Amino acid sequence: MAQAPRNRSHRVSAATHDVAGKPLAGHRTALGLLLLAFTLSISDRMILSILFPDIKAEFGLSDAQLGVLGGVSFALFYATMGLPIARLADQFSRKWIIVASLLVFSIMTALGGLAMGFVTLLIFRIGVGVGEAGVGPASQSILADYFPPKRRGFAMAILLLGGSFGMILGFVGGGMIAEAHGWRAALISIGLPGVLLAFLMAKFLREPPRGTFDSETPAPPPAIRTTAIAMWNNPAMRHLVAGLVVAGMISYGITQWLPTFFIRTHELSQSQTGLLMAGVFGILGAIGAVVAGKVFDRLSIRGFQYGMWMMAAVPFFTMPFFILGLLADDLKTAMLFFIIPGFAANLYFGPALAMIQTLSPVNMRAVASALQSFFTNLIGMGLGPVIVGAFSDLLGPRYGDKSLSVALAYFSLIGLWGSLHFWLCGRALAKQQAAKSVQSAASV
Repeated sequence: MAQAPRNRSHRVSAATHDVAGKPLAGHRTALGLLLLAFTLSISDRMILSILFPDIKAEFGLSDAQLGVLGGVSFALFYATMGLPIARLADQFSRKWIIVASLLVFSIMTALGGLAMGFVTLLIFRIGVGVGEAGVGPASQSILADYFPPKRRGFAMAILLLGGSFGMILGFVGGGMIAEAHGWRAALISIGLPGVLLAFLMAKFLREPPRGTFDSETPAPPPAIRTTAIAMWNNPAMRHLVAGLVVAGMISYGITQWLPTFFIRTHELSQSQTGLLMAGVFGILGAIGAVVAGKVFDRLSIRGFQYGMWMMAAVPFFTMPFFILGLLADDLKTAMLFFIIPGFAANLYFGPALAMIQTLSPVNMRAVASALQSFFTNLIGMGLGPVIVGAFSDLLGPRYGDKSLSVALAYFSLIGLWGSLHFWLCGRALAKQQAAKSVQSAASV
């Protein structure tokens, strides 16, 4: 791998960009390619949930085992491999790390279509997790060098549109292919396009200089432990990561099980479920993510704490509608209740990931992102689907066919815990801003 450029003579002046507030040339191409990579990573990740009923029927699995396939098997290796790969991204070419990651997770997704049972499918999903571990931190680090701090919220929100687009591709494309040709053909068809994108990425993605918008040349990246300690010692960062962990648990747990909820409760086909998920949680979620990024950047002009407080308030407005949608007797009523939660489904992640980059020193950005991803995915993605599946099995004797909807309703209440951490993050940011103001006044 080629060493990433660090020569100060090749870097654009931070002061110039701060005054102009403009991103680097080529930012649209980079953002577009990274958006496509993130889209495919999410589609390869989420497609399994639309295939749960077919996989369960063929292999005779319980809901808890499906939760393991959709959660722990992927998240454990996605989270743990993210750390060493991210440290490489802080030292070497982020572009080539993304290219290699694309190839690995795409091939592993396609190989899942050849699985002979629970164990072999589990192994291939572990491979998907290992491959996807290199995409997120490296992508976020690249964008932080293309965009100035007060434009990063919107840039990260655009990147994370890949979550909505990937959901649409995985649910709609995967559902239609599975209905016509079986779940194995769906995995193969969704996995292979990533191989083509890897070659396009190799040709057209340009690696930006590190620390473009920072006043000092970045020092060599420290040990992972040093970055972890620095993050823990910053109260704002500490609560930001905690809030993301809870938000990730809610997001992954609900998203993995909602397709099965619609199939079981409202007796929809896979293609109908895919279209419904794409429309409500994909398209509306994409709109919500873009709006949230714009609003967060505008609030950040006054202070980053205001954006965090906005995020803290969201569950109080969305959770009641989501629970009513889960418990509604007919599909039309349920969908009306799901509109507001669908709009807010991806609201958190763009602004929060932008704050991770903004609060981190240049030489720690990829590792800081990977540490956040480690906890968010190991706990959030790893436990979320398993908890919902276990709740559903536990509640089955009492609620019968309604057990999954009741399990999802109880599970969604955990979102209030995340709100507390986002509010505390905002309070810590306000204190930091006040301290800087006092220091500036004293220096004058």
